[in-house]
Amino acid sequence: MSGAAIGVFDSGVGGLSILREIHNQLPNEPLLYFADQANVPYGPRSLSEVRQFSHAITRFLLEGQCKLIVVACNTASAAALHQLRESFPNTPFVGMEPAVKPAAEITQSKRVAVLATPATFQGELFASVVERFAQGVEVIQIVLPGLVERIEAGDIASEETREFLHKPLAGLLGRQVDTLVLACTHYAFVIPLLEQILGPGVRVIDPAPAIARQTGRLLEVHGVAATSVGRAPSASTATEGAARGSAEAPPPVSPPSASPAPVRYLTSGEPDPFRAAIRRLVGVDALAEPARWNRGTLELA
Repeated sequence: MSGAAIGVFDSGVGGLSILREIHNQLPNEPLLYFADQANVPYGPRSLSEVRQFSHAITRFLLEGQCKLIVVACNTASAAALHQLRESFPNTPFVGMEPAVKPAAEITQSKRVAVLATPATFQGELFASVVERFAQGVEVIQIVLPGLVERIEAGDIASEETREFLHKPLAGLLGRQVDTLVLACTHYAFVIPLLEQILGPGVRVIDPAPAIARQTGRLLEVHGVAATSVGRAPSASTATEGAARGSAEAPPPVSPPSASPAPVRYLTSGEPDPFRAAIRRLVGVDALAEPARWNRGTLELA
């Protein structure tokens, strides 16, 4: 089982920000990434529809011998993570929980903003983390329709995208917001623009390092790590790890191998644009394989 891959999926290229960090922290772990670009974006879709996609993708990844699945999509996590764990009880899952807890712990102004899709805000997961962790903190919800599509198209550094972001975000400064939570994995790719617009007084929280740490912990918990490294795993969640920061004991990290384990990329969209996106966003020249939807199931093309 330790030779099997970690499955990572998203509606499109956003989860590449999570994949990149997992590969950096766990270089001995084979990875299988699936981008559901035939259905991107998930954000405007109903939770039930996203749930159906997520279950079908999970079955597809398990057929590909994945040993752990990372739902590298906030919308899919909000819509389906609880049901996925119930439907596939023998499979460990890592999901995206909006990093409201670490934001609430570090804010000085007691005002934080969360940038997410409509479906993420509609899900019970978001309401739950706000209720549990943000007492006494104002949480401002921001939706930017069209941003995912811009990032899918590779428009992550243009003046047009900067202007697209500037108007809705610059107003946060006047409201004394000092922390911005990215609750969509696509948004990690525009962090440089966000930091330019918001300035040094606003901290932008990228969940990718904490998600990678939690992935390493669960591999150890379930005894399926590619290389066992004897540290007792923590029961904490990924966002709790982010909140503790440097106070946390180092997570399990596999010793580097002579060459990193392979990463396989699949898409339900067109392989050539996806390959170009991989090169542009994570600096890797990789093959992209097609998979196709067929009556609600996924198949290799």
